[in-house]
Amino acid sequence: MVILLQGAEVFAPERLGQQDILIEGQQITYIGEVPVEAVTDLPHASVIDARGLTAVPGFIDPHVHIAGGGGEGGYANRTPEILVSDIVSAGVTTVVGCLGTDGVTRSHADLLAKARALEADGISTYIYTGSYQVPARTLTGTVVDDVVLIDKVIGVGEVAISDRRSFQPTVEALAELVSHSHVGGLLSGKAGVTHFHVGPYWSRLAPLHRLLDEYPIAPQAVYATHITRSTELLADAVSLAAKGATVDMTAGSTTAESVRDYIELGGDLTRLTLSSDANGSLPEFDAHGRLIGLEVAKQATLFEQVWECAELPGMDLSQALSLVTSNTADALVLGHKGRLRSGCDADVLLTDDEHTIRLAFSRGREIVRDGEPQIRGTFE
Repeated sequence: MVILLQGAEVFAPERLGQQDILIEGQQITYIGEVPVEAVTDLPHASVIDARGLTAVPGFIDPHVHIAGGGGEGGYANRTPEILVSDIVSAGVTTVVGCLGTDGVTRSHADLLAKARALEADGISTYIYTGSYQVPARTLTGTVVDDVVLIDKVIGVGEVAISDRRSFQPTVEALAELVSHSHVGGLLSGKAGVTHFHVGPYWSRLAPLHRLLDEYPIAPQAVYATHITRSTELLADAVSLAAKGATVDMTAGSTTAESVRDYIELGGDLTRLTLSSDANGSLPEFDAHGRLIGLEVAKQATLFEQVWECAELPGMDLSQALSLVTSNTADALVLGHKGRLRSGCDADVLLTDDEHTIRLAFSRGREIVRDGEPQIRGTFE
């Protein structure tokens, strides 16, 4: 299958201006001016007029509870598995699945099976081994073996710190965990990151600063999320990013304001990503740790907040897109993702002036047309 997207305004995520995008099979093979006659005579070729539309890379979501999450309020509070139609409707073409608080009734076998199901549906998927718990629960028995031997495992997470729901690991235990994941990444050519859930406790990112200051830990192996819980935590995240770690904001109604504050604090935008936490629970606790409210995170919030960020003073669409494309691809060592360029996977969104997805492709396969998902799970 050959597809020529003609005349879109291309953000790769850097702005390239009006260009044609040539897709052959699952990859982008050329961006530039392509004569129509070079394509029309080919079998199974199509030419799509994309003039007036904006072409951007498919979004990468590095933190999704694809097999469900929750459970902090008991068995009845377990959240459901995610639907592939919800994922693609939000412009996401790549997800990283994780377990959270519940690494007991939720298993890595379920997580891996769900990742494979979503890939069969038409998107790209990866997972983290482990969960909140330290020592980490794994598939093979060790983190390093999971990363090396299981194709979809690219690191460990989400490991909880500074939270009542954390297993309160020592810094020494965290150093061992991060090292196992990192070495697994070295041996397999993967990211080998450790993805940290950061809670609201006063210690904030102190354990991760100690990791980088007191142990021979590669800073790119540390990836901290939920950094917008407080002004103090955000400032702490700026300091952690300055050491070479990656930090991540969970998309919410105030994400654009948090990005603005991060910039004003001197934060390195190349070390910042956004994620959805989709299908994870968003519990609310009182001062005594009792659950008093519960919501479920939505995939769509991520898409909405990217465009909000693009409207910030001093920030442009290219910078906003990098938070869900190239930055995330770099943090997760996914060299074939997150950019529109020759050799990358053909993960492409075409949006109009109202930010409606008019057409989207995942590895060259059409997944959205006129805002409606074109792929659905077996039981949707």
